[in-house]
Amino acid sequence: MVCLGNICRSPLAEGILKHKVRQNGFDWTVDSAGTGFWHSGELPDRRSIAVARKYGIDITDQRARQFRPDDFDRFDRILVMDTQNRRDVLRHARNDEHRAKVQLILDYLYPGQEENVPDPYYDDDGFEEVFRMLDAACDKLLEMP
Repeated sequence: MVCLGNICRSPLAEGILKHKVRQNGFDWTVDSAGTGFWHSGELPDRRSIAVARKYGIDITDQRARQFRPDDFDRFDRILVMDTQNRRDVLRHARNDEHRAKVQLILDYLYPGQEENVPDPYYDDDGFEEVFRMLDAACDKLLEMP
């Protein structure tokens, strides 16, 4: 899961998917990162923590980190929150196999529509909507082969 700073959207996506993976007994590794380095080592945004907690998910074990090129080798899928994140991540891709791993997370809900998860950083009220979008996308992801 990748967003800009790895404190709002991608930590929520990581927490939601980890929660669902545990509930379903899957053996998946789920992680998140940001395309930027500004928040490296920090906890998720307090509003992300609060909305996740509201739904029984604890994301306080997460710390922000920057996306690294070796993430292409570590993960089967690189799910990005918006088209700018996708462009930034694809700059690190070394081959077609890497590029094929990158997709918008909302493609699971709206295939081919280039839908972005809005960044709620400057809108306290946006965190609930972002949670619902990511929750629905993660449900669809779990239905995929």
